Amino acid sequence: MAAMSGKIIEHVLVAKSCQQNRHLSTQYRQACCNLNRCNLSPFLRGNLARSRMSTIQLRAFSKLKRRIVFCNAAPPTAASSIEKSDFLKLQNGSDIRGVAVAGVEGEPVTLTEPITEAIAAAFASWLQDRKQPDAARRLRVSIGHDSRISAKTLQDAVSQGIGRAGLDVIQYGLASTPAMFSCTLTENEDFLCPVDGSIMITASHLPYNRNGFKFFTSAGGLGKADIKDILERAASIYKTFTDEDLRDLERKASQSIRRVEYMTIYTSNLVQAVRKAAGNIEKPLEGFHIVVDAGNGAGGFFAGKVLEPLGAIASGSQFLEPDGMFPNHIPNPEDKAAMEAITKAVLDNKADLGIIFDTDVDRSAAVDSSGRELNRNRLIALMSAIVLEEHPGTTIVTDSVTSDGLTTFIEKKLGGKHRRFKRGYKNVIDEAIRLNSVGEESHLAIETSGHGALKENHWLDDGAYLMVKLLNKLASAKASGEGRGSKVLTGLVEGLEEPAFAAELRLKIDQTHADLKGGSFREYGEAVIHHLENITVTDPKLQKAPVNYEGIRVSGYGGWFLLRLSLHDPVLPLNIEASSQEDAVKLALVVLSAAREFPALDVSALNKFVQA
Repeated sequence: MAAMSGKIIEHVLVAKSCQQNRHLSTQYRQACCNLNRCNLSPFLRGNLARSRMSTIQLRAFSKLKRRIVFCNAAPPTAASSIEKSDFLKLQNGSDIRGVAVAGVEGEPVTLTEPITEAIAAAFASWLQDRKQPDAARRLRVSIGHDSRISAKTLQDAVSQGIGRAGLDVIQYGLASTPAMFSCTLTENEDFLCPVDGSIMITASHLPYNRNGFKFFTSAGGLGKADIKDILERAASIYKTFTDEDLRDLERKASQSIRRVEYMTIYTSNLVQAVRKAAGNIEKPLEGFHIVVDAGNGAGGFFAGKVLEPLGAIASGSQFLEPDGMFPNHIPNPEDKAAMEAITKAVLDNKADLGIIFDTDVDRSAAVDSSGRELNRNRLIALMSAIVLEEHPGTTIVTDSVTSDGLTTFIEKKLGGKHRRFKRGYKNVIDEAIRLNSVGEESHLAIETSGHGALKENHWLDDGAYLMVKLLNKLASAKASGEGRGSKVLTGLVEGLEEPAFAAELRLKIDQTHADLKGGSFREYGEAVIHHLENITVTDPKLQKAPVNYEGIRVSGYGGWFLLRLSLHDPVLPLNIEASSQEDAVKLALVVLSAAREFPALDVSALNKFVQA
């Protein structure tokens, strides 16, 4: 154990911490809840309203939120009456998401500690069915979390659920989602790697009161069918919980929990990747000034643990401190305020490059020295240019809302192939994997949201690794004397045709409306799309895309629109791109003519758009 100093912390200490958290949960539950619900509701909703809170209350809340939020999860007592359907409602595609913190009106807590323990135990059961344990050791499951205020409470609950099943629990603490996949592949027994499965506690960019889980094995992230299986198992396990059982969980967990500083390995691998690209130079980014905006999520490590060891100046980096209230802006590369924040940081510091991450670091974007955003279609174009230099002719798989100009750029200028597929990062990644399996080479799968995965990186959607690919380009260009600064990057996207006007509108389906006639919102949405398709095929000015994998995509009036059904919500998102706002309105009117035939569809956003 002495040889592992700084890598593994004795499980006894972590177990005691777990038990103390439960003790504090009971001791402070009533006081914290009263303070939270009565005095902090405006604060928690984003209204600081400091004048309405005493200094003592603020200090008390500050200490509590930095430790753990005890009052928002149900006490560890016998399971209340919750049906399987309630568990299944927690599924969000290939993730599990729910409300973990009370205080937001109309959003009751759905991720209590017992529910979380049941989900973790279900994952352990799922894992045991698929992996034969080594005779010399038990199966290992690692647990990491982002900066959310409910993270440590849920980490303890997950630990107890895994421990209940007799598996070893390895807590990573604050970590990134990509690291949680990476640890299933790492070969390093000093860090108890590889683990057999891992769980990331995160809800990406969603508000502070939400949380959830992502699951990994060495084969990658679990899919929708796996998540449904786990939730069905969890519902059955939950029904067996008793007071005595839940107390026994703590005892079992205390025997199997250890703590490992795995992020040390993960960040070291990122650093080595850049050094290798530059010809094994120790500090290939020396002289570069690069600022990072972590949005108070889990990505603050990138400045001090990646950029600085490579020689870059990282001064001016902002919001690196984890804070689950996200006080500065939403950690989301698609958010306007977030991109404005990193752009300002770049310009104020006269930096060569700006990098921004989402909460759990599986998405990212960049800003060049002039303040030009490198996200959405531009980021895809940039990554395509880099990948196609390395793998000429390869297929780039994207989501469905990418622009026609991007297709032209990839196929005409770069000589690659563009396959536009369904939205959803797992859909895009799985399609790239499928293409390779049938003999069509694909090395990049990337969404406009900032999710991007490369074949060379085990198809892991890793926002930090995407940025490392940009750093590799900067470092190799400097080492070879080709140039320096972000012009090396922006030069790669010259010739990308970008729309003069772009908009996204969300048309909500009222599930209580009589026009649904007892049907599902999905059936209703598909009927809207089918009706729109019938209208467009009769209009000679419009051309339906011959190949499309979701909704309907139509070109005309110098632009295009895509109307599709949301992956999870009763919403029809409408994306429009055109050479002018006037042409965009013409396309919107086509959609409106069809949408008006469906009374349960809220077209107010569409009406407002065409009237403006």
